[in-house]
Amino acid sequence: MQTEIISVNHQSFSIIKLLGKGKGGYSYLVTDKEKQYVLKQIHHEPCDYYQFGNKIEAEINDYKRLKEIGIRMPEMLDVDIEKERILKEYIEGDTIFDLVLNDRMQETYFQQIREMCMMLYDAYTNIDYFPTNFVVRDSEIYYVDYECNDYMEEWNFENWGVKYWLKTPEFLEYVKRKENAIG
Repeated sequence: MQTEIISVNHQSFSIIKLLGKGKGGYSYLVTDKEKQYVLKQIHHEPCDYYQFGNKIEAEINDYKRLKEIGIRMPEMLDVDIEKERILKEYIEGDTIFDLVLNDRMQETYFQQIREMCMMLYDAYTNIDYFPTNFVVRDSEIYYVDYECNDYMEEWNFENWGVKYWLKTPEFLEYVKRKENAIG
């Protein structure tokens, strides 16, 4: 089996696996044979519920904004503007989604997201609170996406995100839709 190679600014990486597809791109686990990273390839597929401008520019600006706020997230290591690729630090661990699904959520994760929200709201900012965007490493949650927007109450954690951080009807419906799409 041939390993697929992908590059960022002429540095080559072997693709280990697809981690997921979001509104703005595909995220792959990659290696340079010494370390593992996440490589995000921007895509331009239509998204009926979200409008984008320049996606690569937005990723860079969102990263800077969240870093300034102090959000725990993977480091942005490199950006290939021409190929619309971002190389990030790999945060190994379970996603909040997997923890909810497998009944392994802990109160400390809710405490950490509430602390994160306080920083974000003070900066008039929302992030994408969907649980696949959060990874737990060494008992700390990391926001592994860089997407952020100006604060809107309807999209804050308490009004939207929390619906997917517990086994709510919304969470279970998402799981069902995902299983039906696969099977």
